[in-house]
Amino acid sequence: MQTAQSIFEQHLGQNPANYTPLSPLTFIERAASVYPERTAVIHGAVRRTWAQTYSRCRQLASALEGRGIGKGDTVAVMLPNTPEMLEAHFGVPMIGAVLNALNVRLDGQTIAFMLGHGEAKALIVDREFGAIIKDALARVEREILVIDVNDPEYGESEPVSDLDYEALLNEGDPGYAWQTPEDEWNAISLNYTSGTTGDPKGVVYHHRGAYLNSIGNIMVWDISGHPTYLWTLPMFHCNGWCFPWTITACAGTHVCLRKVEPEKILDLIREHQVTHMCGAPIVLNAILNAPESSKQGIGHGVKAMTAGAAPPAQVIGGVEAMGISVNHVYGLTETYGPVMVCAWHEEWNELPLQQRARLKARQGVRYHTLGGVMVADSETLEPVPKDGETMGEIFMRGNTVMKGYLKNPSATDKAFKGDWYHTGDLAVWHANGYVEIKDRLKDIIISGGENISTIEVEDTLYRHPSVMDVAVVARPDEKWGEVPCAFITLRPGHEDTTEEDIIKFCRENLARFKAPKKVIFGELPKTSTGKIQKFRLRDQAKAV
Repeated sequence: MQTAQSIFEQHLGQNPANYTPLSPLTFIERAASVYPERTAVIHGAVRRTWAQTYSRCRQLASALEGRGIGKGDTVAVMLPNTPEMLEAHFGVPMIGAVLNALNVRLDGQTIAFMLGHGEAKALIVDREFGAIIKDALARVEREILVIDVNDPEYGESEPVSDLDYEALLNEGDPGYAWQTPEDEWNAISLNYTSGTTGDPKGVVYHHRGAYLNSIGNIMVWDISGHPTYLWTLPMFHCNGWCFPWTITACAGTHVCLRKVEPEKILDLIREHQVTHMCGAPIVLNAILNAPESSKQGIGHGVKAMTAGAAPPAQVIGGVEAMGISVNHVYGLTETYGPVMVCAWHEEWNELPLQQRARLKARQGVRYHTLGGVMVADSETLEPVPKDGETMGEIFMRGNTVMKGYLKNPSATDKAFKGDWYHTGDLAVWHANGYVEIKDRLKDIIISGGENISTIEVEDTLYRHPSVMDVAVVARPDEKWGEVPCAFITLRPGHEDTTEEDIIKFCRENLARFKAPKKVIFGELPKTSTGKIQKFRLRDQAKAV
């Protein structure tokens, strides 16, 4: 039997007057039309307005189209946080192409896999990465248009190709009439996971998700006016957590930074009155451990957004004393970067530092723009009690979850089993609805039948006055199956701290079975985004 059409559906369909597909590309057109003379980009001696930046993005789009690049084609970029990287976030998708921002720390073989798997038709590359790219291209069996970027901030070096980026732009039309996508579900970018357990997986974002997560960043960070944003977070990482689009939506100023150097960061904060910055806790730790002389003279408030393991209490206290307030967020490559935030309550400001730090360590609640979050049993998807103790896996759903994994239907189906995205992160759910991660499914240590959260052990070790950086992994053990092994970087001046000191401290502050049975001192291997590479530490733990 046919149901009668609702009165609210009769002659009330979509049309160009009442519906436009959502896309973050609209942000730059608005910024340029409303604030054409405001400073959009600062990079060394370079200063460009929003009108100039918009024109360059349109030139890039037009020039790429003139070179045969079009809808659904992949344009890869191997760039640091420079103006060209920002321009690619708009110019590439303006022609319906898909932006693939490559991790600049990867080797030629891995880059070659990504270029081949993503079927890149063009590659924009900074000269700093020329050797890696030449190695990668020698392994790729496809024709790729290579565009050379000569950044004056890097200095003179050998070109990567005969086609110069500025020459390419001169081929393009600054008034190029680009169009928003016909379908907001169309791909806007391709980001590869780390691939620590096999080939990297290609995570595909769409225009709708990029638009919404960009707006979500504004809402959870309460960004008003025109922020001055310092690029301490790599733009290749989840498209810079969507901040290339977020800051543009606010007609803010992008302060570019080729390399994370604590003293340089502090200089730029002072010089340009930076208001916002993002990065892993290691960035905050680096700033805190910079020479005292370089930390002086910051007379305005700075907001820092950090993700991953929350900074230890002493780091939070230290950067707060410098005038830097910390927001803790959580997300994954598969969710356009952060989609959860430890939404702060004013009354928490009155708590002692240690309690504030413990609260701030929680991954918190969903962004306004994420459909749903739950902590549930990994197999049954039954939500766990909100008791702050029962562990389950974090699940998400909504418009800011990826389209899926490129050319990998089995991995996509597995990730979306039960109509929720499976994060692989283990957490507890507190009574107030705040989520707190306890471990990765693959990182949990099962010792003698007891589950040991590596995050709990790490949090305890961070309270030791000698510990600057720490990671805990499982080490095989004949009696217990596996036991905790701690890798520690000591603070300068604390080199006399011993393994016995560390183990004793843990036994005094944890259940004895949770204390590390082995402690190894030294530098910790990290990714370019500051994440500790635990897979390398597990291999090392097995060998000792």
